[in-house]
Amino acid sequence: MGGDDVHGADIDLKAAKVNFAAMDIDDLTPRKKDDALTALIRQDLDPLSVDELRDRITALEAEIGRTRTKLDGATKFRSAADSLFKK
Repeated sequence: MGGDDVHGADIDLKAAKVNFAAMDIDDLTPRKKDDALTALIRQDLDPLSVDELRDRITALEAEIGRTRTKLDGATKFRSAADSLFKK
């Protein structure tokens, strides 16, 4: 450490270009490799019986319905918010 003055050296203080495209808050946090959806997809189905597979399908179809309902509500809310702020 020879006493060289490195404070501020080689730092570009010019404004950086920024992408101002709209971003969903979920885009800011990467999906974890061990999240529930990934675990569900990776689950080995071989040890499941026919009845267990049918139960799984029933549960997944119910979850798809719940997710579609949430998506529909979020889409309507977003549309209403967009129309409010466009005025």
